[in-house]
Amino acid sequence: MDIAGYAGVYLLLAPVLLLMQVGLWKLFKKAGRHGWESLIPIYATYVMLKISGRPAWLLLLLLIPGIGVIVAIGITIDFVKSFGKTKMRQIAGAVLLPFIFLPKWGFDKNTRYLGQSASDEFREEYHHLLRKSSAREWAETVFFAVLAVTLIRLLLIEAYTIPSSSMESSLMVGDYLFVSKLSYGARLPMTPVSFPFTHNTMPGMGIKSYWEGIKLPYFRLPGLGDIKRGDVVVFNFPMEADSPWYRPVDKREHFIKRCEAIPGDNVRLISGQVYINGRPVPPPPNAEMEYAVNTDSNTFNFNPELIYKLHISNIQPFTRTNYVMNMTRLSSLALKKVAGVKYIRPNIQFGGVYDHEVFPHSPVHRWNVDNLGPFTVPKRGLTIKLDTLNLPIYRRAIEVYENNKLQLNGSSISINGRQTNTYTFKMDYYWMMGDNRHNSIDSRFWGFVPEDHIVGKAIFVWMSWDTNAPFADKIRWDRVMRIIR
Repeated sequence: MDIAGYAGVYLLLAPVLLLMQVGLWKLFKKAGRHGWESLIPIYATYVMLKISGRPAWLLLLLLIPGIGVIVAIGITIDFVKSFGKTKMRQIAGAVLLPFIFLPKWGFDKNTRYLGQSASDEFREEYHHLLRKSSAREWAETVFFAVLAVTLIRLLLIEAYTIPSSSMESSLMVGDYLFVSKLSYGARLPMTPVSFPFTHNTMPGMGIKSYWEGIKLPYFRLPGLGDIKRGDVVVFNFPMEADSPWYRPVDKREHFIKRCEAIPGDNVRLISGQVYINGRPVPPPPNAEMEYAVNTDSNTFNFNPELIYKLHISNIQPFTRTNYVMNMTRLSSLALKKVAGVKYIRPNIQFGGVYDHEVFPHSPVHRWNVDNLGPFTVPKRGLTIKLDTLNLPIYRRAIEVYENNKLQLNGSSISINGRQTNTYTFKMDYYWMMGDNRHNSIDSRFWGFVPEDHIVGKAIFVWMSWDTNAPFADKIRWDRVMRIIR
């Protein structure tokens, strides 16, 4: 997210956070604590546990994705119960609208600290306030936790992990990141009936976790801005529309790529170089690509430590002296200095060599992963002239994403039964590519990503775990709490 984007988030959230902080300050003082203790992250949560009588080890559970949010909500509920706020509407207010109810109770002269709500003494003395069984209290806590987490994931932010190397080395396998729904506006559920905390299948069961009996049209709330070139975006996999077990748009698998082109842009790739509107686009600093490496078999030795340090992957030997491998440009410069390496060059495909797996999968366009285009990315309201040359490029958007019936008879094109040579797009589209250019399934294979598939913007990595490293080095500390650029 750029500086303006972060400023927008802070301006939007600042009043909310300030009101919550004021409320906590006042309530801490009512409980006999110092108001300033509410200002210290983590320690303030520890104090809330002390105020409600819960054990301090619960802080460790806050570090676990998903579970941490539920525990935080439980801590909040216990905290406000210590001030006599035990009714359903009060608990709902504390969980869903804390910026309103915490300051309200903080300034309310009739609200006072009654004691540790988790203690037996509290239950005995204030049983008239509780009037609920332990089972019902737990049920209410779980209900509000699920509701709050669902709203947070839907409207604000959601956690994801990086399962593949398609974005390396910008994003690494084992990166845990947060994706902002605010950045482009939250997309409301199109398949609203779904089991909580699942995406499309029940864990360990392989069955659908959603019901398609109710389907809603695509709608997106206003966001802080639009998708920009260079943004790292999470979206639903467009090609799943072709699957025999077709899923609704919002239940398709999540992919993460970098947006190379926005609606209306002209795109072209020449020898691996991306051109947008005729101008070359510099690759991301940590982008990887495939290199051909020629060595002297008598002096060159594959040192595992060097390979790990330079983050070289997908090593494919062709002869005793020739290899193909993926790495960053900086790694290629470092490897070039190693004894026994004769030369290193990018392993780029020649232009005009047809790859049937590459978009638009038509021999009319002899394209491959390093050479394709030019073409224009569809834009809402853009009218294009259709012919047999560009139809393979836009047919999928017209038929699959915008639900039209298209027929081609010779050179005659019909849409929804009417002969035409033009089409006006109903949605915006984007061109997405992985930073690991020769190890990424992206728009070069499936084409454009429609706006209704967009989930959100990847904003920062909060944890990074290297499964291949020794135990002491499992956490990549240099990537923890790192802003995604």
